[in-house]
Amino acid sequence: MPSHSSNPGGASRVRRRALLGAVVLAVLVALAGLAAYLTRDGRSPSEPSAPPTSAPAVSSPVAPSSGTSAPHTRPRALPVPPKTRDPIAFGRAAAVALWSYDTRAYTQPELRRALRGWLTSEVKYADAASVDKAVPSAVLWKEMAANGQFATARVHEGHFPNAFTRALQEDPGAITQAYVYAVTVSGKQSIAWKGSPAGGAESRATTLAVQCRPNQPCALAGVMPAVSP
Repeated sequence: MPSHSSNPGGASRVRRRALLGAVVLAVLVALAGLAAYLTRDGRSPSEPSAPPTSAPAVSSPVAPSSGTSAPHTRPRALPVPPKTRDPIAFGRAAAVALWSYDTRAYTQPELRRALRGWLTSEVKYADAASVDKAVPSAVLWKEMAANGQFATARVHEGHFPNAFTRALQEDPGAITQAYVYAVTVSGKQSIAWKGSPAGGAESRATTLAVQCRPNQPCALAGVMPAVSP
Protein backbone atom coordinates (compact mmCIF):
# COMPACT_ATOMS: atom_id res chain seq x y z
CA MET A 1 0.00 0.00 0.00
CA PRO A 2 1.51 3.38 -1.00
CA SER A 3 2.41 5.69 1.86
CA HIS A 4 0.46 8.93 2.31
CA SER A 5 2.04 11.98 0.75
CA SER A 6 1.61 15.71 1.11
CA ASN A 7 1.75 15.96 -2.67
CA PRO A 8 -1.69 17.13 -3.95
CA GLY A 9 -1.60 14.74 -6.91
CA GLY A 10 -0.80 11.81 -4.65
CA ALA A 11 -3.57 12.77 -2.27
CA SER A 12 -5.99 12.98 -5.20
CA ARG A 13 -5.07 9.47 -6.32
CA VAL A 14 -5.56 8.12 -2.82
CA ARG A 15 -8.98 9.78 -2.57
CA ARG A 16 -9.98 8.45 -6.00
CA ARG A 17 -8.96 4.93 -5.06
CA ALA A 18 -10.84 5.15 -1.79
CA LEU A 19 -13.95 6.39 -3.60
CA LEU A 20 -13.82 3.63 -6.20
CA GLY A 21 -13.29 1.06 -3.48
CA ALA A 22 -16.27 2.42 -1.61
CA VAL A 23 -18.35 2.28 -4.79
CA VAL A 24 -17.85 -1.36 -5.67
CA LEU A 25 -17.67 -2.66 -2.12
CA ALA A 26 -20.90 -0.83 -1.40
CA VAL A 27 -22.58 -2.40 -4.40
CA LEU A 28 -21.59 -5.82 -3.15
CA VAL A 29 -23.55 -5.08 0.01
CA ALA A 30 -26.40 -3.02 -1.43
CA LEU A 31 -26.66 -1.50 -4.90
CA ALA A 32 -28.17 1.60 -3.37
CA GLY A 33 -24.71 2.43 -2.05
CA LEU A 34 -23.36 2.38 -5.59
CA ALA A 35 -26.22 4.51 -6.86
CA ALA A 36 -25.50 7.21 -4.29
CA TYR A 37 -21.99 7.61 -5.71
CA LEU A 38 -22.75 7.12 -9.37
CA THR A 39 -25.56 9.71 -9.55
CA ARG A 40 -22.77 12.29 -9.82
CA ASP A 41 -22.51 11.27 -13.46
CA GLY A 42 -25.77 13.04 -14.25
CA ARG A 43 -26.56 11.04 -17.39
CA SER A 44 -30.04 9.85 -18.28
CA PRO A 45 -30.49 6.18 -17.37
CA SER A 46 -31.10 3.62 -20.08
CA GLU A 47 -31.90 -0.03 -19.79
CA PRO A 48 -28.68 -2.10 -19.54
CA SER A 49 -28.35 -5.15 -21.72
CA ALA A 50 -27.94 -8.48 -19.96
CA PRO A 51 -24.33 -9.65 -20.46
CA PRO A 52 -23.52 -13.33 -20.95
CA THR A 53 -22.56 -15.19 -17.79
CA SER A 54 -19.73 -17.16 -19.35
CA ALA A 55 -17.05 -16.82 -22.00
CA PRO A 56 -14.37 -18.97 -23.64
CA ALA A 57 -11.14 -19.56 -21.76
CA VAL A 58 -8.70 -16.67 -21.91
CA SER A 59 -4.93 -17.05 -21.70
CA SER A 60 -1.85 -14.89 -22.12
CA PRO A 61 -1.20 -13.88 -25.74
CA VAL A 62 1.84 -15.32 -27.49
CA ALA A 63 3.81 -13.24 -29.97
CA PRO A 64 4.19 -14.89 -33.41
CA SER A 65 7.43 -16.80 -33.81
CA SER A 66 8.97 -18.83 -36.61
CA GLY A 67 11.14 -20.78 -34.19
CA THR A 68 10.44 -24.20 -32.75
CA SER A 69 10.67 -23.27 -29.06
CA ALA A 70 7.77 -24.14 -26.79
CA PRO A 71 5.04 -21.46 -26.62
CA HIS A 72 5.71 -20.67 -22.95
CA THR A 73 9.28 -19.54 -23.79
CA ARG A 74 8.31 -17.03 -26.49
CA PRO A 75 8.25 -13.32 -25.63
CA ARG A 76 4.81 -11.92 -24.93
CA ALA A 77 3.44 -8.77 -26.50
CA LEU A 78 2.15 -5.92 -24.35
CA PRO A 79 -1.53 -6.44 -23.40
CA VAL A 80 -4.18 -4.73 -25.52
CA PRO A 81 -7.77 -4.39 -24.28
CA PRO A 82 -10.41 -6.31 -26.23
CA LYS A 83 -13.30 -4.56 -27.95
CA THR A 84 -16.23 -6.10 -26.10
CA ARG A 85 -19.38 -4.87 -24.38
CA ASP A 86 -19.53 -7.90 -22.09
CA PRO A 87 -18.19 -7.00 -18.61
CA ILE A 88 -17.40 -10.62 -17.76
CA ALA A 89 -15.47 -11.22 -20.98
CA PHE A 90 -13.59 -7.97 -20.44
CA GLY A 91 -12.87 -8.83 -16.80
CA ARG A 92 -11.44 -12.19 -17.80
CA ALA A 93 -9.15 -10.57 -20.36
CA ALA A 94 -8.11 -7.88 -17.89
CA ALA A 95 -7.20 -10.49 -15.28
CA VAL A 96 -4.92 -12.23 -17.77
CA ALA A 97 -3.27 -8.90 -18.58
CA LEU A 98 -2.75 -8.08 -14.90
CA TRP A 99 -1.31 -11.51 -14.07
CA SER A 100 1.08 -11.67 -17.05
CA TYR A 101 4.43 -10.02 -17.72
CA ASP A 102 7.67 -10.66 -19.63
CA THR A 103 10.84 -8.93 -18.49
CA ARG A 104 12.58 -10.15 -21.66
CA ALA A 105 10.24 -8.35 -24.04
CA TYR A 106 9.57 -4.89 -22.55
CA THR A 107 10.35 -2.61 -19.62
CA GLN A 108 8.40 -2.03 -16.42
CA PRO A 109 7.29 1.49 -17.47
CA GLU A 110 6.10 0.10 -20.82
CA LEU A 111 3.94 -2.49 -19.06
CA ARG A 112 2.51 0.13 -16.70
CA ARG A 113 1.57 2.37 -19.63
CA ALA A 114 -0.01 -0.54 -21.49
CA LEU A 115 -2.14 -1.54 -18.49
CA ARG A 116 -3.22 2.06 -17.94
CA GLY A 117 -4.51 1.93 -21.49
CA TRP A 118 -7.18 -0.48 -20.23
CA LEU A 119 -8.62 2.18 -17.90
CA THR A 120 -11.82 4.08 -18.59
CA SER A 121 -11.30 7.56 -19.98
CA GLU A 122 -13.73 8.87 -17.34
CA VAL A 123 -11.14 10.04 -14.82
CA LYS A 124 -13.44 10.06 -11.80
CA TYR A 125 -14.02 6.31 -12.20
CA ALA A 126 -10.45 5.33 -13.15
CA ASP A 127 -8.33 3.93 -10.30
CA ALA A 128 -4.88 3.98 -11.91
CA ALA A 129 -3.13 3.34 -8.57
CA SER A 130 -4.79 -0.06 -8.19
CA VAL A 131 -3.60 -1.05 -11.67
CA ASP A 132 -0.05 0.19 -11.03
CA LYS A 133 0.03 -1.94 -7.89
CA ALA A 134 -0.37 -5.06 -10.03
CA VAL A 135 2.96 -4.33 -11.76
CA PRO A 136 6.20 -5.37 -10.01
CA SER A 137 8.18 -2.41 -8.65
CA ALA A 138 11.09 -1.01 -10.66
CA VAL A 139 13.61 -2.56 -8.25
CA LEU A 140 11.96 -5.98 -8.35
CA TRP A 141 11.57 -5.79 -12.12
CA LYS A 142 15.32 -5.20 -12.51
CA GLU A 143 16.06 -8.32 -10.47
CA MET A 144 13.53 -10.39 -12.42
CA ALA A 145 14.88 -9.11 -15.74
CA ALA A 146 18.36 -10.28 -14.77
CA ASN A 147 16.91 -13.79 -14.58
CA GLY A 148 14.74 -13.46 -17.68
CA GLN A 149 11.61 -14.00 -15.61
CA PHE A 150 8.18 -14.01 -17.18
CA ALA A 151 4.65 -14.96 -16.19
CA THR A 152 1.68 -16.23 -18.15
CA ALA A 153 -1.89 -16.60 -16.98
CA ARG A 154 -4.98 -18.60 -17.78
CA VAL A 155 -8.48 -17.80 -16.59
CA HIS A 156 -10.74 -20.61 -15.47
CA GLU A 157 -13.90 -18.62 -14.83
CA GLY A 158 -15.42 -15.19 -14.37
CA HIS A 159 -18.72 -14.11 -12.82
CA PHE A 160 -20.63 -11.35 -11.09
CA PRO A 161 -20.21 -11.71 -7.30
CA ASN A 162 -23.28 -13.16 -5.57
CA ALA A 163 -24.07 -10.00 -3.63
CA PHE A 164 -23.75 -7.88 -6.78
CA THR A 165 -26.18 -10.14 -8.66
CA ARG A 166 -28.74 -10.06 -5.85
CA ALA A 167 -28.50 -6.28 -5.52
CA LEU A 168 -28.79 -5.78 -9.27
CA GLN A 169 -31.94 -7.92 -9.36
CA GLU A 170 -33.46 -5.84 -6.57
CA ASP A 171 -32.66 -2.49 -8.21
CA PRO A 172 -31.53 -2.89 -11.86
CA GLY A 173 -31.81 0.82 -12.54
CA ALA A 174 -29.16 1.80 -10.00
CA ILE A 175 -26.31 0.79 -12.29
CA THR A 176 -27.45 2.96 -15.18
CA GLN A 177 -25.57 6.07 -14.01
CA ALA A 178 -21.98 4.92 -14.56
CA TYR A 179 -22.45 1.28 -15.61
CA VAL A 180 -19.70 -0.01 -13.30
CA TYR A 181 -19.92 -3.78 -12.78
CA ALA A 182 -18.12 -5.93 -10.23
CA VAL A 183 -16.52 -9.00 -11.87
CA THR A 184 -14.70 -11.75 -9.98
CA VAL A 185 -12.19 -13.81 -11.96
CA SER A 186 -10.24 -16.91 -10.97
CA GLY A 187 -7.39 -18.62 -12.79
CA LYS A 188 -3.75 -19.61 -12.59
CA GLN A 189 -0.48 -17.72 -12.99
CA SER A 190 2.60 -19.60 -14.22
CA ILE A 191 6.08 -18.14 -13.65
CA ALA A 192 9.33 -19.24 -15.31
CA TRP A 193 12.90 -17.93 -15.66
CA LYS A 194 16.28 -18.79 -17.13
CA GLY A 195 17.36 -22.23 -16.05
CA SER A 196 13.85 -23.14 -14.93
CA PRO A 197 11.54 -23.22 -17.96
CA ALA A 198 8.98 -25.27 -16.05
CA GLY A 199 8.89 -22.70 -13.26
CA GLY A 200 5.95 -22.81 -10.89
CA ALA A 201 2.26 -21.98 -10.82
CA GLU A 202 -0.26 -20.71 -8.32
CA SER A 203 -4.00 -20.08 -8.30
CA ARG A 204 -5.11 -16.47 -8.54
CA ALA A 205 -8.39 -14.63 -8.01
CA THR A 206 -9.37 -10.98 -8.21
CA THR A 207 -12.43 -8.75 -8.27
CA LEU A 208 -12.39 -5.99 -10.86
CA ALA A 209 -14.52 -2.91 -11.41
CA VAL A 210 -15.45 -2.85 -15.09
CA GLN A 211 -17.29 -0.01 -16.82
CA CYS A 212 -19.48 -1.00 -19.76
CA ARG A 213 -21.64 1.83 -21.04
CA PRO A 214 -24.24 0.96 -23.69
CA ASN A 215 -22.88 1.10 -27.23
CA GLN A 216 -19.30 1.53 -25.99
CA PRO A 217 -16.52 -1.03 -25.46
CA CYS A 218 -15.88 -1.96 -21.83
CA ALA A 219 -13.00 -0.43 -19.90
CA LEU A 220 -11.32 -1.14 -16.59
CA ALA A 221 -12.26 1.07 -13.64
CA GLY A 222 -9.95 -0.55 -11.11
CA VAL A 223 -8.79 -3.58 -9.14
CA MET A 224 -10.56 -4.13 -5.84
CA PRO A 225 -8.45 -4.67 -2.70
CA ALA A 226 -10.39 -7.83 -1.76
CA VAL A 227 -11.91 -10.73 -3.69
CA SER A 228 -15.71 -10.96 -3.54
CA PRO A 229 -17.23 -14.43 -4.09
